[in-house]
Amino acid sequence: MLTVEGLESAYGDSRILFGIDLSVAKGEVVTLLGRNGMGKTTTVKSIFGLLKPRAGRILIDGEDMAGRPSHLVARRGLGLVPEGRQVFPTLSVEENLIATHRGGRAAKWSLDAVYRLFPRLKERRRNGGDQLSGGEQQMLAIGRALMTNPRLVVLDEATEGLAPLIREEIWACLRAIKGEGEAILVIDKNVDALARFADRHVVIEKGRVVWTGTSAALREAPEVKDRFLHV
Repeated sequence: MLTVEGLESAYGDSRILFGIDLSVAKGEVVTLLGRNGMGKTTTVKSIFGLLKPRAGRILIDGEDMAGRPSHLVARRGLGLVPEGRQVFPTLSVEENLIATHRGGRAAKWSLDAVYRLFPRLKERRRNGGDQLSGGEQQMLAIGRALMTNPRLVVLDEATEGLAPLIREEIWACLRAIKGEGEAILVIDKNVDALARFADRHVVIEKGRVVWTGTSAALREAPEVKDRFLHV
């Protein structure tokens, strides 16, 4: 569904990505791993048209979308859960969700479907976005992305700053989303948790892919974690 080939991106004269290659197939969960400052968020920004690549291709269902505006990328079925959540603080939970809904009454992801996935959001549906805990805001950010009825959900720092119990809720949610047939590209530092349900992993270091493989292969390669993932 998504294929990134030879992606190069920069901020001004500072080159960040040097030929990133990755792919996500329908219904697959792929992680993008690496230490801080290695180019993970820059990759996401490039995929979504928030940063124009210097070179490379970003294929969605075979069509090159590199450098295309974000709204056109979203229309092709990509939904983003951004780093820092970025919920609308002055809108209620329900208004945040309704604001991004697309797909009509027959769509898979509706208010009821999101509330079934996150019962806590239903309890807090009249509260403003700025009245939620960090975990609740992340649930809202995921629900907001799902309300676009995407075929691929991209999560940038899925559980950053969350308590362990809340993290487990987020992992359970992602497993449920995978069970619904959605493809997922997820960035996070909790490698062991990701390895329990992700299909493949892409590790980047200083803007280059240095390792790719399955969860089984990652478990059998402790040197990868020691060299590229530990701070």
